[in-house]
Amino acid sequence: MKKISFLFLAIGFGFLSMPSAHAQLDNNQSDFDEFMDRSGNRYRSSSGKPGPDYFQNEADYNIKVNLDPETHTVSGQLTMTYTNNSPENLEYIWMYLEQNRFTENSRGTLTTPVEGNRYNGDPLNGVKITNLQAKVKRSTSSKHLITDTRMQVFFNKPLKAKGGTAEVSMNFEFEVPVNGMDRMGRLSTENGEIYAMAQWFPQVAVFDDIEGWNVEPYLGAGEFYYDYGDFDIEITVPHNYVVVGSGELQNPKDVMSSILYDRYKKALESQETVTLISSEEIGESKMFANQSGTQTWNYEIENSRDFAFAASKAFIWDGAQFNLPSGKTGLAHSVYPIESDGQDAWSRSTEYSKASIEYYSEKWYEYPYPSAVNVAADIGGMEYPGLNFCSWKSKGSSLWGVTDHEFGHNWFPMIVGSNERRYAWMDEGFNTFINYYSTKAFNDGEYPTRLNQPRSLTGWFLGDNREGIDTYPDMANLRNLGMIAYYKPALGLVMLREYILGEERFDYAFRSYIEAWAFKHPQPIDFFNHMENAAGENLSWFFKAWFYGTGNIDLAIDSLTEEDGAYFLTVSNKGEIPMPMHMQITFEDGSTEMKSLPVEIWQRRDTWTHKFETEKPIKSIELDPTKILMDVNFSNDKWPLDIYKD
Repeated sequence: MKKISFLFLAIGFGFLSMPSAHAQLDNNQSDFDEFMDRSGNRYRSSSGKPGPDYFQNEADYNIKVNLDPETHTVSGQLTMTYTNNSPENLEYIWMYLEQNRFTENSRGTLTTPVEGNRYNGDPLNGVKITNLQAKVKRSTSSKHLITDTRMQVFFNKPLKAKGGTAEVSMNFEFEVPVNGMDRMGRLSTENGEIYAMAQWFPQVAVFDDIEGWNVEPYLGAGEFYYDYGDFDIEITVPHNYVVVGSGELQNPKDVMSSILYDRYKKALESQETVTLISSEEIGESKMFANQSGTQTWNYEIENSRDFAFAASKAFIWDGAQFNLPSGKTGLAHSVYPIESDGQDAWSRSTEYSKASIEYYSEKWYEYPYPSAVNVAADIGGMEYPGLNFCSWKSKGSSLWGVTDHEFGHNWFPMIVGSNERRYAWMDEGFNTFINYYSTKAFNDGEYPTRLNQPRSLTGWFLGDNREGIDTYPDMANLRNLGMIAYYKPALGLVMLREYILGEERFDYAFRSYIEAWAFKHPQPIDFFNHMENAAGENLSWFFKAWFYGTGNIDLAIDSLTEEDGAYFLTVSNKGEIPMPMHMQITFEDGSTEMKSLPVEIWQRRDTWTHKFETEKPIKSIELDPTKILMDVNFSNDKWPLDIYKD
């Protein structure tokens, strides 16, 4: 095993380690055993980067879709150009039909508890597919097989490896559910229906070097995993509907009146929120290019893994310019019904959106899309590239929190394209982590963040029903999902940044990971290997224990004795997860210094004694004075023990 090199701060002490008289004879080497695969291969290197033969297929979509509010139906024509960059010829492809989740006998419906949960869906008829054609060179096939939320599309001739292209086209139609599993659906408001359209069109699954075809069915908690490509989407709606979508509006003059277009241009250049459609102008024909009938909104987005949109005649619409480190700008905008209006509510949505996009772009990686839109809907919070759905009832800190969280998802998993259906923690947890810092930064901490008080979560960590972070989301107890997908992985990254590695080493490694895997598909092992290599630290002991187990941290200061002018400090690891010991020493004269003991002390035994010398008498010692560690027992973190009675 590699020797673990750990940051050691002597801070002015003459330091000597010696074994405790009560030390255990056996060791804890099993806690430090290598569990990661660092061998690497041609596809994924041992340094945690894409290898020289890494491949990724591409899917480009051209879709013309019509939304009929009278029948609540969507009907569309889809043409997908699929490029096979893999080293393998493909006789077929797999596509997802997510709308088939909304049927009486879908796997998702049949695995939903009788009492229901967040992922309830209206039982409808699913999606109807007609006129399917799969073309490879001069051959055309219509053969396809639908199984629940997946469709296998066969080719007459194999799609060649390393650059072969196929064109798959079809018509599709479905009824929009009211309750779409808290991810899409429709909301009735005073001024009309709001349609939140997500996971709405047939979309190809990912073929990769790890699983081959990734074809987990759409059940509920598992979200989505798609390849990247370009989208050209035309959406036809009644003439007085506003349509917002992923990417950039291509034909504003075709759908906006001169009044609305002038405001739209102003918003593109304004640092303050500009009203495009006010509460008094909702649904008025004078705001649109056509005074009757329908009109078509055309959106495009490049190098994206999905496309979502919203449509309604009930929208208030406002926007402002966001600014990126490169000098590029874009449009942050919001749409919401009159019920959500107000300075304590959605009137600040664009302000929040702009702040979020700008912060993450400066801190981690520049936002790649030309717009960012926040949509008020009957959805607690759901993200798609460049577009959020957030609850129309959210206000104040709740609205900031959900807006910032959903926009943060543009980094995880929209830019760094992890598999949400399998590894929820790689998007939810990483995102919750970056949300912690953006919330602290917004208006100098206007709103609180729960991660500021990690020990308020101790109860869950001590519960008998807790599960590991690595539990698949569709298998997890929904009562645990918030912890294992969001909070525990986020707390782990905070500890890694602020306690184990330090901010400079962590930030370099984390930014490097984002850059290496931007618009690609990392696996958990790629993240672990990349962080180890870029930070220069063997972290197997941490990743194994925190991400693949249910053990806890419980470090203790047992005693401090003085003998012949020297101090003997005895510490112990009473939990299942080893950690370095960062302690603050307070002297009788009131001065303080920090002392750090490396994680390697726990390789040998659970108790360790250190001898050190100082000319100043010691008054007290406290482990982790800033309370970064998720230590489940803080009663043993100080010496003397009765200091808690002060």
